[in-house]
Amino acid sequence: MSRLVLGSASPRRAALLRTLGVGFEIVASDLPEAAAAGESADAFARRVAREKGAAVARAVPGAWVLSADTIVVVDGAILGKPLDDGDARAMLQRLSGRTHEVVTAVALTAPGGALAAELLVRSAVAFRRLTPAEIDAYVATGEPADKAGAYAIQGGAAGFVRRVSGSYTNVVGLPIDEVREVLARHALLPAAPGPGAPRAP
Repeated sequence: MSRLVLGSASPRRAALLRTLGVGFEIVASDLPEAAAAGESADAFARRVAREKGAAVARAVPGAWVLSADTIVVVDGAILGKPLDDGDARAMLQRLSGRTHEVVTAVALTAPGGALAAELLVRSAVAFRRLTPAEIDAYVATGEPADKAGAYAIQGGAAGFVRRVSGSYTNVVGLPIDEVREVLARHALLPAAPGPGAPRAP
């Protein structure tokens, strides 16, 4: 198997990638995540995912690098990770009672640093209306601090969600079905046992 590195410190992405049965290392990049003036949400997510992958590839030569960036988009505005508790409250108030979009860009960087593949996946998430007390209580847990849009759908914010249209794992941070296809195309998934292979007890 080729060496695979996940260029992310996110435990959620690591947990999702493990479901594919692939071995990998974790080497996080420390790049700033700020949109350039006039940069669209899609372009921003794609650029950050590519830049993360390139930075990790330079640090780990000879490895394949899977990197990603997830953002929340509402009214055309990009909601990344909140700056502080006040910013988290403002984000959640903005999402309350509305449908927003979660966009994840994924980049696969080949050994040597060339971009081998990239993809962009969108999901729509509808929130029920939240009370100020609910928002305050959730922010007080600390969970929103490192989450795009200030919430974790698989955590304490699960009860805020009325419905998800599209990939649920994309909202968590890594669209695993699409990632599986990309890794398979580049022979980065473990080989399936042949028809005569013994089964595990």
